[in-house]
Amino acid sequence: MWRDSFRLQIFCLLMAVLAIVVLVHNFFQLEHLDDDTVSGSNWITENNVQHSLSQTTKITRKPYCGYKQQILSKREQAEQESLLAAIQWPKPSNGKIAFVQSTDPARSDFVIVKPSRFFRVGDQLEVLVRMKDFQGKPKQYGGDYLQARIHSPLLKAGATGRIVDCHNGLYKVFFTLLWPGEVKVSVSLVHPSEAIQVLLRLREERPDRVYFKSSFKSGRYSETTECNVCLPGDLPVCNFTDLYTGEPWFCYKPRKLSCASRISHAKGGYQKGLLTQEESLFFQSDVNIKRPILSSGPDSVIVKPKAFTDSSSIDRAEDPTVSPSGYYYEDQWKSRTCCIHHFNKSDDVTKCLEGKVIHLFGDSTIRQWFEYLTAFVPDLVEFNLGSPKNVGPFMSVDLKHNILLKFRCHGPPIRFSTVFSSELRYIANELNGIVGGRNTVIAITIWSHFSTFPVEVYIRRLRNIRRSIIQLLDRSPKTLIIIRTANVQELGPEVSLFNSDWYSFQLDSVMRKMFSGIAVHFVDAWEMSLAHYLPHNLHPKEVIVKNQIDAFLSYVCPLQT
Repeated sequence: MWRDSFRLQIFCLLMAVLAIVVLVHNFFQLEHLDDDTVSGSNWITENNVQHSLSQTTKITRKPYCGYKQQILSKREQAEQESLLAAIQWPKPSNGKIAFVQSTDPARSDFVIVKPSRFFRVGDQLEVLVRMKDFQGKPKQYGGDYLQARIHSPLLKAGATGRIVDCHNGLYKVFFTLLWPGEVKVSVSLVHPSEAIQVLLRLREERPDRVYFKSSFKSGRYSETTECNVCLPGDLPVCNFTDLYTGEPWFCYKPRKLSCASRISHAKGGYQKGLLTQEESLFFQSDVNIKRPILSSGPDSVIVKPKAFTDSSSIDRAEDPTVSPSGYYYEDQWKSRTCCIHHFNKSDDVTKCLEGKVIHLFGDSTIRQWFEYLTAFVPDLVEFNLGSPKNVGPFMSVDLKHNILLKFRCHGPPIRFSTVFSSELRYIANELNGIVGGRNTVIAITIWSHFSTFPVEVYIRRLRNIRRSIIQLLDRSPKTLIIIRTANVQELGPEVSLFNSDWYSFQLDSVMRKMFSGIAVHFVDAWEMSLAHYLPHNLHPKEVIVKNQIDAFLSYVCPLQT
């Protein structure tokens, strides 16, 4: 019997040891739950159904690419496929193309179709662009990225054209003649088709070519690690995926600190050595990046005024796909989809914004609106929130006229200098916290910081923002929401790999389609920057910003007709 008792004691002792081991293991797991990429944090899909991230991130541990692991409804999947199909770009029939066979803008030319015909305001002007390679041979395939505009320098007038790729080395450009006088045609090659294929490869294969970092701190000890939407490798990571939108974001876990000790986010830098020697030839500033294509004949036409007044030049039904959406005349933007009036006096701006709360969400291009309005309106005084310069959040107040103007940057990816972790907010979540109403004005822009990522990342962000906009308008229909589009910018060999106009054009096309048919208004910063005579700039000069503000305020305070 004593043997049975001894065996029982041994068994109980082993069970106690096993229980302690399990307890310690569970405690360790709980302590590090937030530090693990495959934690059970929940995120919400369109139908408010919660899904555990562990269901998706465990499937493919290398790399952590959240955009590849979305759970989409059938409608969302169909929309995404339609959007990706709409921006699909032509590819050369033969895989690898030698530099001498790539597009040479200096040897290419354009001709005006029937330049001597009689033109009146409102007529269509057609231009044929003929592309040749560096050997002077006609190109046999399309895929070049062109920009085109008509302009009259003395009138400070300009408008963009609609470009059609014939897929055989020929391109047709269609312009609507919108003012009388001598009208000149300008066509530029932004990137040859061969360069576009490189940009496509980088977008899909190197989403890490801009990298980010976060600082973690506890007491006097601090660490900095790399962060991104995608993190390759087997290193442990911190999962900062947003609980409400499901927007993925990861940082490599600090060696000694917990993920909860993160204090800031910042741009880390730009990867080097992305191109082969042959590929780098497709990105030369004075050779094939934003180079003019000259006419082989006349480059201008004479346009006569209309014989009678025709109000059809303005389409009252706003459509973000109308081309051109407007034009410059005497340095003032004239919209073809709405009535714009010009706020040349600060008192006019004050009268328009009196009693209103204006929220500006996005990047530095909409921060320009905050800076312009704060500088232009005397009683609108910036309240010092102690925010980092150029980062925000910022706030200006006019107590006399009860005006509140606010700016906040969008959530990561954001290539700003240091942003406090507590100030990293997603636009969709911010919109969900706004009551709205007739005195609430919201302006949004989001594009530039997504240019290095596969388009699915951008579609996901817009889908979340759109859902929040629809919900806001449902509970507060009189809330005014305005979308500022992307704009063109100066390009060089390096900038082209990260922020090419082609990337921006693709994202802008997606944005216009996704917000079409929703009760939002558009400020067409793309055409405003492309049609103007000033050099392209990521941050357009004040005369262009002023026209953007005029369009914005014209929605806030429309003319009574």
